[in-house]
Amino acid sequence: MGNWVVNEGLSIFVIFVWLGINVFLFWWYYLVYADGEKFYYTRELLGPYLALARAPAACLNFNCMLVLLPVCRNLLSFLRGSSACCSVRVRRQLDRNLTFHKLVAWMIALHTTIHTIAHLFNVEKLVDARTKHEGDIQAALSDLGDHEGESYLNFARKRLENPDGGFYVAFTTLAGLTGVIITLCLILIITSSTKTIRRSYFEVFWFTHHLFVIFFIGLAIHGAGQIVRGQTRASLDVHRPHICAENYTEWGKLPSCPIPQFSGNPPMTWKWIIGPMILYVFERLVRFWRSMQKVVITKVVTHPFQTYELQMKKKGFKMEVGQYIFVKCPAVSMLEWHPFTLTSAPEEDYFSIHIRVVGDWTEGLYQVCGCDKQEFQDAWKLPKIAVDGPFGTASEDVFSYETVMLVGAGIGVTPFASVLKSVWYKYCNDSVTLKLKKIYFYWLCRDTHAFEWFADLLQSLENQMQEKDKAEFLSYNIYLTGWDESQATHFTVHHDEEKDVITGLKQKTLYGRPNWETEFTTIASQHPSSRIGVFLCGPEALADTLNKMCINHSEADPRGVHFIFNKENF
Repeated sequence: MGNWVVNEGLSIFVIFVWLGINVFLFWWYYLVYADGEKFYYTRELLGPYLALARAPAACLNFNCMLVLLPVCRNLLSFLRGSSACCSVRVRRQLDRNLTFHKLVAWMIALHTTIHTIAHLFNVEKLVDARTKHEGDIQAALSDLGDHEGESYLNFARKRLENPDGGFYVAFTTLAGLTGVIITLCLILIITSSTKTIRRSYFEVFWFTHHLFVIFFIGLAIHGAGQIVRGQTRASLDVHRPHICAENYTEWGKLPSCPIPQFSGNPPMTWKWIIGPMILYVFERLVRFWRSMQKVVITKVVTHPFQTYELQMKKKGFKMEVGQYIFVKCPAVSMLEWHPFTLTSAPEEDYFSIHIRVVGDWTEGLYQVCGCDKQEFQDAWKLPKIAVDGPFGTASEDVFSYETVMLVGAGIGVTPFASVLKSVWYKYCNDSVTLKLKKIYFYWLCRDTHAFEWFADLLQSLENQMQEKDKAEFLSYNIYLTGWDESQATHFTVHHDEEKDVITGLKQKTLYGRPNWETEFTTIASQHPSSRIGVFLCGPEALADTLNKMCINHSEADPRGVHFIFNKENF
């Protein structure tokens, strides 16, 4: 329970505060429209659907204000950067920005659904009030505005029966038309954001997600038509609806019940979203300016398992361990940007990324970089690319702990390449004092070829740590999770050799998957009274497992061992 609070306590607190604000806004505005005297006559026309439409609208304003903030990557990188404005706990919440972005998006979808359905009933009632009600208060309220000196309450001014009247209102009024457009945009944005679409049809996700521009423009002007109307303050002073409603046939004849006057609610949404919109525009301008700066590809290295490495230089480029960049190659696509973790160390005079061919874009870049050719490629033949970033991730906090566990799955090992390189450079620099004293490194791969490009780095670190008598600083465990029968026989024959037959390292490759229960128990016993950072770059299933292990193997005593879970998320 103690470490559950450490790992998840602040996140749960933030979620509860966010949910609490949503509940409060819904409840508050529901009461305003369900009980407020100003909207007495509006409720006579619309019934309970008035409050059911307006309460979620207030929540929509709040959530639309929030939804852009988690994707302002430069702002988040600044907040979680080297400036001491944020503690490690707060920075861990910033690393969950996309999770919060998705939660807010689903809340927007929920309130949009309630708001839209309620307004469908409202439109039906308003159209019917103009055509089917005669001699009752609904008819009297709907007829207001037909004569000089009157202000209308029912915005359905034409006498058309449903469904024609409903379509007329939906597609001829500003509120109706913008409502249809932004709802369609929201449906496309959310449906194209599923994991299947993102991974298999990234272009579809990328293009439809940018419909948010139309969504926010439509949202800002949606309320300008002021179709939700209430009695004016001046009218309420002389016309009390609770008294005059029974004498609606005498309005204008009795001195105590003059004809009521109405006005629309002034648009409020733009006040909620203008700040985040300006901030996001500034964010995109910064990204555009950085993406226009010249990037030089200094080296292209092909690795086994359809993996290739780009080494680049860019004036003024500064990075920290584990950060990531967005890359665009106009020769492949003029619009697509893709994120990649930096595999170089801050101490190196270049920055690099490792890319595995897993789709059309990565295969296209593979070809234009000449990785599919045997002959040497001249530098001038290499494509032009644009780079945006770097942006901060959880791996930056590695040096905030004395003991860390680094877990990478497949190509997910890339952020830890940067970490391990930087650790080595810092150890070579005697003037640097490291808080980090022990690294437990785990790498899980399905195929033997996947080890080859990273094994060289591990072998170099292994040799250099032994030379400096620091062999115990790095404990690494490499797991092969898939092999066939012929490979198993070959591994068995060469098992007794000094170096591993797969990686060439002294540490033997392990087969199968780690027993995380045993690993966490062992590490906890070796590092009592410690805060141990657990860092993962891998699939969600593994993240769930490690998160549970961190909670289960931490002690309730604040002075005991605590495992702090961190996951790469971009």
